[in-house]
Amino acid sequence: MIEGIIIKGIGGFYYVKTDTGIYECRARGVFRENKITPLIGDRVKIRENNLDMTGYVEEIMERETELIRPPVANVTQAVIVMSFKSPSLNLWLLDRFLVLAEEQKLNIVIVINKIDLDNNSIGKNIYETYSNMGYKVILSSCALNKEVDTLKEVLKDEVTVFAGPSGVGKSSILNRIQPNLKLKTGEISEKTKRGKHTTRHVELIELDIGGYVLDTPGFSSLKLDFIETEGELQQYFKDIRKYSGHCKFNSCLHVKEPDCEVKKQLELGNISKERYNNYLNFLDEVKRNTRRY
Repeated sequence: MIEGIIIKGIGGFYYVKTDTGIYECRARGVFRENKITPLIGDRVKIRENNLDMTGYVEEIMERETELIRPPVANVTQAVIVMSFKSPSLNLWLLDRFLVLAEEQKLNIVIVINKIDLDNNSIGKNIYETYSNMGYKVILSSCALNKEVDTLKEVLKDEVTVFAGPSGVGKSSILNRIQPNLKLKTGEISEKTKRGKHTTRHVELIELDIGGYVLDTPGFSSLKLDFIETEGELQQYFKDIRKYSGHCKFNSCLHVKEPDCEVKKQLELGNISKERYNNYLNFLDEVKRNTRRY
């Protein structure tokens, strides 16, 4: 058997990159019997047929990380891409992506694209808000070819999931970084002013600079049903987590409890009001989910 990494999966076939080439593989029935689905990014052992470059996935090695949507394994970092306009900047959605990436303990980079359309210095405020939390924030523009070299350094030798809604410029950024990819770029719907989906499947793309990226289908929502308790949510908000240990009650959810340090810091301006409101919104969702179960 030889080792490789699953770079694409379509219609029950898994394409495994190895040192000797890419093999088109089926997964052994034992995985289906044990309710295990091979994922893009899985490191696997295959039994190969060198005559026609086909084979069978025999073993899936232990996963370091596993994302639900998109379903990928062994990602080391998340690059969350939003845009100033076309589609408009959506901090509610950005914070939702951050919660998912924080839960997986991924290194996180925030890219705000289309900075050339920012006429009101919104980017500076976003940069300061999220940089102060400890996130790396990059203000980019494909039109101006801005920060391409910075992004290359971020991606080098990592396995990176590119996440964000359709139309923000994920494929355009990757095309700037590596022009021979020739990924299809999106259009903006005139009716909804949102991006149209362009990436139809999840695929691991090898970069010339080293490392892989996942150009994933765009999403408009992310479920939080992986959060099991109301108190768990605050662990995925860096700014809230920073102060939550100083609240009077260990079980404080930072809503109406007395002597809440988080609410004090909110009043002092050390926590963004929009971020806090998103936290409350997500908390209501978690409460509904936990009651349902």
